[in-house]
Amino acid sequence: MEKREDNEGKIEKEEANNSMVLLSALRMDIADALDFLERLKNEENQKALDMDQVVNLKLELAFICTHVLLSYSDLEQFEDVMTAKGQEVENLLRSILYDDHVLASVRDNIDHCISSQHHTKSSATMLEELLNFLLLNLHHLSKFLAEHKFPLMTEYEILQNVCGNVRDFHGLIVNGCIEHEIVECVLPQIQLMAERVGHFLWEDQIDEDSKLSEIDEDGQTDANSQLSEIDEDDQTDANSQLSEIDEDDQTDANSQLSEIDEDDQTDANSQLSKIDEDDQTDANSQLSELDDDDRDSLLFNLPHLLLKIVPTELEVMLICYTNLKASTSAEIGRFIKKLLETSPDNLREYLIHLQEHMITVITPSTSGARNIHVMMEFLLIILSDMPKDFIHHDKLFDLLARVGALTREVSTLVRDLEEKLRNKESTDETNRATLKLLENIELLKEDLEHVYLKVPDSSQCCFPMSNGPLFMDLLQRHLDDLLDSNAYSIALIKEEIGLVKQDLKSIRSFFVNIEKGLYKDLWARVLNVAYEAKDVIDSIIVRDNGLLHLIFSLPITINKIKLIKEEVSDLHEKIPKNRGLVVVKSPKKLVESESSPAGKIIVGFKEETNWLMRKLTSGPADLDVISITGMPGSGKTTLAYKVYNDKSVSSHFDLRAWCTVDQGYDERKLLEKIFNQVSDSDSKLSKNSDVADMLRKQLLGKRYLIVLDDVWDTTILDELRRSFPEVKKGSRIILTTREKKVASHGKPYTDPLHLRLLRSKESWELLEKRAFGNESCPDELLDVGTEIAENCKGLPLVVDLIAGVIAGREKEKSVWHEVLNNLNSFILKNEVEVMKVIEISYDHLPDHLKPCLLHFASKPKDSVTTIYELKAVWIAEGFVEKTEMKSTEEVVKIYLDDLISSSLVILFNEIGDEPSCQVHDLVHDFCLIKAREEKLLDLISSTAPSNLLSRQITIDDDKEHFGHNFVLFGSNKKRHSGKHLYALRINNDCVSDACHLRHLRLLRVLYLDPSFIMVNDSLLNEICMLNHLRFLFIGSQVESLPLSFSNLWNLESLSVYNEGSTWVLLPRIWDLVKLRVLFMSACSFFDLNSDEPILIPEDTKLKNLRQLENLELSCSKDAEDIFKRFPNLQGLAFRLKESWDYSTEGYWFPKLDFLTELEDLRIVFESSNTNDSGPSVATNRPWDFHFPASLKSLWLGVFPLSSDSLSIIASLPNLEKLTLKKTIIQGEEWNMGEEDTFENLKFLELDKVALAKWEVGEESFPVLEKLVLWRCRKLEEIPPSFGDIYSLKIIKVDYNHQLQDSAMMIKQYVEDMTGEDKLQRACKECRIEFPLPVHQLSRLKINPQAKVLFIQVVSLVYTLLFFGTGLIYLHIMCCSSSSDTSRLSVLYEPFTVFCESLLMVATILPDVVLPRSDNAAAQLRK
Repeated sequence: MEKREDNEGKIEKEEANNSMVLLSALRMDIADALDFLERLKNEENQKALDMDQVVNLKLELAFICTHVLLSYSDLEQFEDVMTAKGQEVENLLRSILYDDHVLASVRDNIDHCISSQHHTKSSATMLEELLNFLLLNLHHLSKFLAEHKFPLMTEYEILQNVCGNVRDFHGLIVNGCIEHEIVECVLPQIQLMAERVGHFLWEDQIDEDSKLSEIDEDGQTDANSQLSEIDEDDQTDANSQLSEIDEDDQTDANSQLSEIDEDDQTDANSQLSKIDEDDQTDANSQLSELDDDDRDSLLFNLPHLLLKIVPTELEVMLICYTNLKASTSAEIGRFIKKLLETSPDNLREYLIHLQEHMITVITPSTSGARNIHVMMEFLLIILSDMPKDFIHHDKLFDLLARVGALTREVSTLVRDLEEKLRNKESTDETNRATLKLLENIELLKEDLEHVYLKVPDSSQCCFPMSNGPLFMDLLQRHLDDLLDSNAYSIALIKEEIGLVKQDLKSIRSFFVNIEKGLYKDLWARVLNVAYEAKDVIDSIIVRDNGLLHLIFSLPITINKIKLIKEEVSDLHEKIPKNRGLVVVKSPKKLVESESSPAGKIIVGFKEETNWLMRKLTSGPADLDVISITGMPGSGKTTLAYKVYNDKSVSSHFDLRAWCTVDQGYDERKLLEKIFNQVSDSDSKLSKNSDVADMLRKQLLGKRYLIVLDDVWDTTILDELRRSFPEVKKGSRIILTTREKKVASHGKPYTDPLHLRLLRSKESWELLEKRAFGNESCPDELLDVGTEIAENCKGLPLVVDLIAGVIAGREKEKSVWHEVLNNLNSFILKNEVEVMKVIEISYDHLPDHLKPCLLHFASKPKDSVTTIYELKAVWIAEGFVEKTEMKSTEEVVKIYLDDLISSSLVILFNEIGDEPSCQVHDLVHDFCLIKAREEKLLDLISSTAPSNLLSRQITIDDDKEHFGHNFVLFGSNKKRHSGKHLYALRINNDCVSDACHLRHLRLLRVLYLDPSFIMVNDSLLNEICMLNHLRFLFIGSQVESLPLSFSNLWNLESLSVYNEGSTWVLLPRIWDLVKLRVLFMSACSFFDLNSDEPILIPEDTKLKNLRQLENLELSCSKDAEDIFKRFPNLQGLAFRLKESWDYSTEGYWFPKLDFLTELEDLRIVFESSNTNDSGPSVATNRPWDFHFPASLKSLWLGVFPLSSDSLSIIASLPNLEKLTLKKTIIQGEEWNMGEEDTFENLKFLELDKVALAKWEVGEESFPVLEKLVLWRCRKLEEIPPSFGDIYSLKIIKVDYNHQLQDSAMMIKQYVEDMTGEDKLQRACKECRIEFPLPVHQLSRLKINPQAKVLFIQVVSLVYTLLFFGTGLIYLHIMCCSSSSDTSRLSVLYEPFTVFCESLLMVATILPDVVLPRSDNAAAQLRK
């Protein structure tokens, strides 16, 4: 037995000796080849070297040498890859050297090394020379990757630094600069690190080869050129980095590479064999038995690698500080200097990845986890500023050593906590250790202030915005949100933020009730120090000069605020107590009124003019106020002037007066102005005269007309009306205002007239008259002229302005096209005339509404925003003030109502549609200008300048406009102002794989358009580190809500486009305690394919959740228990999988009646029947519905319903909107008895409902306003009783001619009975109305091939429809001219099928080729 073991030992020793000899030979050949290349390059009259090939040769040689040394570690596809690499080296040498001797020697040695090394099983501790050679090659490989292949990825730079530092350290060992006893413990770690890096580079190469093999020959050429196109200087640098070590080092390198003589070889072998058996076993276990994680190719990613190898550098750093700090060696001194330069970055990246790793394996609620995170935040603030000029240079190593020691302790605690959680052991001991760890923060902060850092020079921030009150309002909310966020970074400065908040609140309360102009200098100082406080706090959080701000700036700023607070308190004491604060209400700033309406060209508004004249000359005898309201520049004053001067109006009244009020009104002057007009007197009244009484007496007994133009406040209306006598003479007051609240306040009898925008035809008429006078526009200018008018978007002010521009130019087509293409610039040039009109309304808004209005500029022009989205974003942005008396939703509604009342925001709220709003293009332009001025938001595009200092950024351009090398937030950007962003919207594909979002640590709103960005695992982990996030919209193919989402405890709105996967919500969802909105393409509480139970703690609830959409639900008692944990749910949408409930002998349906706040419910029934035609008639059984009484909107899709089920729905007392889609009603009959009354239903839609007979009672729909019937082919008529519903306003039907006739009969019946044409009949005729012209498809963000396919198919649909409709129309005309009406039905059925087939194509196609989130695609899909 012993003899056999001796023989095996001899064999292993011989194999090791042979391998060493072969490797030495290979190294000498490589050294000779490189030396020959250097001499060849420097010799004159030699042929020019292809430097690209030289770089590739060195790279391939380094790769081969590296992995020959690691061949024992079972590298995948070793022989195939290495043989291919050997062939590449041969080809490169042949093209470069033309030296067969060198070529043959190198190739033979490579082949021998590959063959011998692959079959050796040794994995013992390497000889120092070999390990040094391995580290040298790893350094070259990582350096090449960092500088040429992945220059935008910090991780590769860190890999290069770590490999370089460890290689240099090991070189000191080899050269004898460090005693062997000092480093014995770290040598196995260095070799293990080398193995791990080698494995990573090997896997990386295999992945690269597999990708290249899938590229065609042309693509291969491009890839090679990209890899080798390095400019000449960089080429020289690359060569020098690989082979031109400085002269002394070159000698050392040569000796390391080739001069191992035979005696040294013997000594080396003896060193290898003299490791005792126990140590050999330990070394083997450390070096070759890589843990399962390392063997898993999924974990062979760069961040995972850095987590494994940086601890080795920490050990190196500890050895240097403990044993080498006092060394006088020049080599050691140079190494320590390099270590000080690179280690801070290495440690910073290590801690960042450790944070990201920690949130993926340890929930934030775990005891002790928070303490570790807080310490990591503190260490990262320090490391982000090392080395800097404000750190004492002689103390830098001490500071780095302390940080390194704390980093090692943090790393140990994370591993310990992770292991104990995995093994389900107690973490009490670890938790106590984390508490002790936190004690180091205050100790180190004190030393940073007094030992390590230089005291900075004093500085003063200057407030960069224009609106101080707005800034103070937003700052107060920002500080409140920070204190409420519970973020790790806030824990370090929570007390200081609280002090800043309280002191600024006290200072602000003084200025709220006093005119700031009286204390202008003090107010300026307040704004400066408040802005400074915000900048300092935010900078600490985002680690932007955070160390300096944490130790010095923040205490200094707090002291400045304290001094101002004391000064304000003294001022407050000096104000006489009997007088109080002098100014309660700031005087209104006088503004110029709109230009006089006299002489203006008036077109359009014929219906409105006639209505106004009727209201003025007829109606009640009592005094009536008729209000005209509309957005700025809509023509309110012009319309009032037109009516005021109409002869029939002027002759109807005894007295008339016109008075422009404005914001800076003076009541007495207004009364004087009115009095002078009605008394025909120009004399100036004495100061003592009672003008109000004089005016009242003058008007008494007369029929008078008073126009109050541009009224802003209800107060002035009330004050002036006291002077207008209430006599029954038919007197009238016309009031024009932008404020709808003012208009509504004035009406005693007549509702306000909300002035619409001009129609396209009216806009052109105004433009033509203004530009040509009484002449007509030449034919050649008609097309471009009407397009100009169309782009004015119906606002008379803009039409008038542009008409003035073209009136003064040549009447040529090219000139008008120039105006059309630069319309926006012409408008903005007239800022005084145009923008001032909007600014008056903006200035009138209270400060808390201004950011809400300006936010509309973040969306593209003409885009419509749903109220639902506005609520979520405004809340997330911090625009909405939190109050104890009202919910956040109620506050948002008040804000929106006020903005709509200001006429700056247009509301779309048609019955049955989701409420939405938008702003006019002119208001949008103003909002963008003002938002940039206030640093609230900016739009980044290739054509517009951008400012990363803005609070919010939206990116709307295409990558091709930015350039392919554009990276918005690369991880190598250690300092940029974009770190301070609060909101980021990316609507294009400018984000590359090199993009990192982890720097944006203040981010509250993140919108990544899924059409261009599908978030992968690594980016998702970075997003989950942004624990200030309130609003998140992303696309991802991750299959479940990952553990890292637990870190987003401030998240309020989560929308995920995850088509193709169903996200499992439990148990992660319970950690998102502030969540209000949850929308996914598909989600479920449990894994529907797993029977594993999930335990839910009894007291777990999401009290803030209001909206939950696209849930997959199947029969489960647990589902009802979970719903009970969402007590305030207001909107719910789910897909119900068919399940039979044997206890009720019917379909299972979850009980929802306990959701007492639920208002909107949408459900799709998924039958087990695979037939897409819908549920079978045989399945029409009663549903055991348990709807909450609070329900206002119900949408049911693919439901089989019986009469009893419909009766349950009818009994819902608050139901206002009901939609039934693809529903089969039992027996195809719906007979509504007296008990079936929809008491509050206002909207009813039946879409593809199998219904042949429908009987409606007199009181079935007492308040219905809109009826929609779509694709109900079996229904022959609309019940005539709908004509008796007084509230009914609209009936919409499709191309079913029977229903069209029925709707027409009801409309005629209503006209006959009421004498009014009040019922709208909207019919979709035999055509498809395509919302987006085909020429606009070029704007769609889809791939070119899909776009071409889409255009072709759409064109085909158009063509078929055109000819098909035309033929049918001709046949119908022929039939109707004869008495053979039976032929109509023969034609109708196939044409219906034809149309539905085309509709199916149009329905399916967008889902195939169009991005779901693109606005244009959404239009097409509709």
